[in-house]
Amino acid sequence: MKFLIDECLSPTLAGIARERGFPESTHATWIGLRSRPDWSIVRRAVADGYVVVTQDTADFTPLVERETAHPGLVCMTVAHGLMSLDVQQALFAHALDRIADTDLTGHVVEIALAADRTVRLDIRPSGSG
Repeated sequence: MKFLIDECLSPTLAGIARERGFPESTHATWIGLRSRPDWSIVRRAVADGYVVVTQDTADFTPLVERETAHPGLVCMTVAHGLMSLDVQQALFAHALDRIADTDLTGHVVEIALAADRTVRLDIRPSGSG
């Protein structure tokens, strides 16, 4: 598995993925996708076998669900005012702990941090919710 971190998230997440055994993980800006439309990022991810990691759930979920097949999508949802670099890193590390040995093909992972700071992680097939 390899991850493509969307430009709305820190490039340090790609470093975390690499340290955790996913050496081909990268950030959108590192592969020339800065300021590209979301559909372009999804197409590149599908073509190159990347699981997309984003906080832009509303835009990316329908885009991956339109694909015949996709490597997977990880969405970070954070309560208003709580997103920070530390939160991004902690949530992504938590997600990696849970999904490291999981085939995410055709699945959407949502990791959410609520206002009360509880963390929820759900894995579902695309198009089921």
